[in-house]
Amino acid sequence: MDTVAVVTGSNQGLGFALVERLCRDLGPDAIVYLTARDLARGAEAVQQLESKGLSPRLHPLDVTNDASVTALADRLRAEHGGVDIVISNAAARISKELTPAEQVAAFIDTNNHGTFRVIRALGPLLRENSRFLVVASGFGSLKNLPPHLHDHFDTETKSLEEMEHLMDHYVRLVETGQATAQGWSEWINIPSKIAQVASIRIFARLMSEEARRKGILIDAVCPGLVDTAASRPWFEDMSSAQSPSQAAVDVAWLATLPAGTAEPYGELVQHRRIIPWR
Repeated sequence: MDTVAVVTGSNQGLGFALVERLCRDLGPDAIVYLTARDLARGAEAVQQLESKGLSPRLHPLDVTNDASVTALADRLRAEHGGVDIVISNAAARISKELTPAEQVAAFIDTNNHGTFRVIRALGPLLRENSRFLVVASGFGSLKNLPPHLHDHFDTETKSLEEMEHLMDHYVRLVETGQATAQGWSEWINIPSKIAQVASIRIFARLMSEEARRKGILIDAVCPGLVDTAASRPWFEDMSSAQSPSQAAVDVAWLATLPAGTAEPYGELVQHRRIIPWR
């Protein structure tokens, strides 16, 4: 059975590099989907990879749209009967030109609700020895949040839906100017990344019995600092940043761990090492 892989948000940056890496690592018989909101940009990205002798498949995907995510799941089910590698990479950028209140709703809808939509639609399609990754950040650890807020992210008891409601509540706090007074970070990326990692930990908990039986790995992954258009406005010195191709190496390593690998599971992994949740 041919390996089937999907990378969301993959017409540029790290996502594009991951599609290229998976095409090379998995070999010519693998089916690797490059997804993009803009089909023209997606087609251009596919052409770039085809010029290198690779053959990704293009599928339109907007993770902020339920129907769009469902359409991808329907195609994977109909054409392949499931999926082996899912890398949820689609992410919104934070703009310096906008206040947090002006952009928090769209940011959370893509990064957090988008992650939830991908989990909900593609999680049931995971085949034996599959890998499900969410590209998050080293900020996705509770140590980056005041202790009095930690209970909101109790991944041993919370549901995925409760995490969704929490992030909607967070959006309302930011939009009404109440977030910082309650101890939330002024930078909206930190609560978002913590919630992303929390969701993957909850998903891993809910899937634990099936995952053990079928050899499935579920993790969040931090690629480290990557030189992309999204990162450059926030760092004066990018000399230590990785190129997208360099960053893709460790992410692809985690996505292609061999059958029989049981760990890491339900963790946040950076450069092949676990970042503690607490």
